[in-house]
Amino acid sequence: MPRMQVYLPDDLYSQVKRRGLSASELLQGAIRAELRRRQLSAETDRYLEALIAEVGEPSASEVSKANAVARRIRGRQARKAS
Repeated sequence: MPRMQVYLPDDLYSQVKRRGLSASELLQGAIRAELRRRQLSAETDRYLEALIAEVGEPSASEVSKANAVARRIRGRQARKAS
């Protein structure tokens, strides 16, 4: 397995050591999650471009309605988490 040197700010290094965590495992997980997030974001961008090409740009009214739905969903998720 290749090795890579990574620098951590003092506060992160201290927290990892104090908790007895494996920096290597944490970093691997964080990198995998970020790579997956970027992949999904790129796929979403491609999907939206294709959708806009097919049906056109949404109107201001449609954008407003979509934002309202997203706010309601976030509100429900926040209530469930508390």
